[in-house]
Amino acid sequence: MSSGPAATPAPEGDGRRDSIGRASLFLASGTIVSRILGFVSAIILAQVVGTSGAGDAFALATTLPNNIYAIIAGGILTAVLVPQIVKASTDPDGGTRYVNKIITLGFVVFLAVAVVATVSAPLLVALYAEQAGDGSRGFSPEIMALATALAYWCLPQVLFFALYSLLGEVLNARKVFGPYTWAPVVNNIVMIAGLLTFAWIFSGDVSDASVWTPDMVALLGGASTLGIAAQAFVLFLFWRRAGLRYRPDFQWRGVGLAQTGKAAGWVFGMILVTQLAGIIHNRVASLAADDGEPSLAVLRFAWLIFILPHSIVTVSLGTAYFTRMSGHARDGRRDLLRDDIGASLRTITMIMMLATIGLAVVSGPFSRIFSSDPVLVEGMARVLVAFVIGLIPFSTLFITQRVFYALDDTRTPFFIQLAQSGIFVALALVVATMPSPWIAPGIALVTTIAGTAQTLISLAILRRRLGGIGMRLTAQRTGLFALAAIPASAVGLALAVTMGAFDGGAARENVGAAIVTMIAIGGAMTVTYAGALSVLRVPEFTALVDPVAKRLRRR
Repeated sequence: MSSGPAATPAPEGDGRRDSIGRASLFLASGTIVSRILGFVSAIILAQVVGTSGAGDAFALATTLPNNIYAIIAGGILTAVLVPQIVKASTDPDGGTRYVNKIITLGFVVFLAVAVVATVSAPLLVALYAEQAGDGSRGFSPEIMALATALAYWCLPQVLFFALYSLLGEVLNARKVFGPYTWAPVVNNIVMIAGLLTFAWIFSGDVSDASVWTPDMVALLGGASTLGIAAQAFVLFLFWRRAGLRYRPDFQWRGVGLAQTGKAAGWVFGMILVTQLAGIIHNRVASLAADDGEPSLAVLRFAWLIFILPHSIVTVSLGTAYFTRMSGHARDGRRDLLRDDIGASLRTITMIMMLATIGLAVVSGPFSRIFSSDPVLVEGMARVLVAFVIGLIPFSTLFITQRVFYALDDTRTPFFIQLAQSGIFVALALVVATMPSPWIAPGIALVTTIAGTAQTLISLAILRRRLGGIGMRLTAQRTGLFALAAIPASAVGLALAVTMGAFDGGAARENVGAAIVTMIAIGGAMTVTYAGALSVLRVPEFTALVDPVAKRLRRR
């Protein structure tokens, strides 16, 4: 997305902004297609497996490798590789030798991690979930057994998630952005095919964990892992475009890997801290499963909805900015770095404001797409609202973390993560004492509170370190975005009441009604919000729509 002069006061002018705009648009296109297919896959999964029982077991089994992937993708590889590869690109060989060594090292390390994790499947499942016992809440023995069986098939994904992140970050550092965001399309296609095959072979209600057979486990778990593997290996097809030719290199000395390892050490500390919080998250959430209340599956589906606008806008824009910010940090151009931070935060906040109010209003109909059980639908709606309250801070954190990484600073994010995890764990333990219907919404709200605190701490540190990051201007713009959100929210709520979007309303009668309601409310709110931004003459909005308007006029 492009930014206007007020949003990005950079000396390079329009060419600099257009470059980011084109890269962000291409990345967003891949993310949009991937997310659409991902939603189709999630909806089919919810309809085939359910959102409780077997659904909770599959959610836990896929959470294990996903948790590690989430940390790797936003931690070690992103924090270390992009800045180091940008630096290595000035070497006589253009950084090829460094890339070969780091890819080989990564494959060996993560293969070992995947093997150990897979062998430890029963221990990991027992660690991440609370099992119901005499007078205690948690997963039933049948759900625990199914989760363990599925985990054996899913935990090898650790290797493929790591390879996807490793290869993708190398391509991003070489300014070949597209494949990283388009590769998940392959994964989603494989998963959809696997789910449809599962539904065709094993028809009927399979939400009861006790009815699952080894064939069912192998098909669902195998399809999930095959999709992730395809997502990783498809990136090799674009290796030559990045000017690289991979050859395994086991000589891991002499090209700065010691510096890389030092930086990664702090991020590894972040992994340990975050995994502790993740264990508490899953164990507390699993307490509600035995009572038939929203648990891990509902939290996961609600998170998929929550993460959609972040993935399309923030990840695409942030990925395009990150390589350039690393270059500015390397060249000592902190003025340009500050400009990029402010521009990205203002543009992201403008769009996330609409996403926040929109998702909150349509939370009920959106949840109805995943389940027909009124209890689970209402529970998921509450979870989604609790998540979206923190959407703007969550997206802001994505940018601030990458600023630290661009500055080759992985130590500071560790201590910030330590504070976030401490807040989360303390509040999650309070949630564990609540009645089962409020456990999942409570976990979501705790996630929002802890994440917001983490974001505020990050902004304060960066502001002090860089001598300001344009926060006064960003706060002023955020006030305008919030002002524009008022009429949009009013229109959305009025339509929601009219169309029966709340508990027991017509919009929740079936999936078709839910989709129609979402489209109507979302469209009306978007038009109203855009109109309000236009009336308020918000520079970021003008910079966003002017290029589109010019192209339309030329036609």
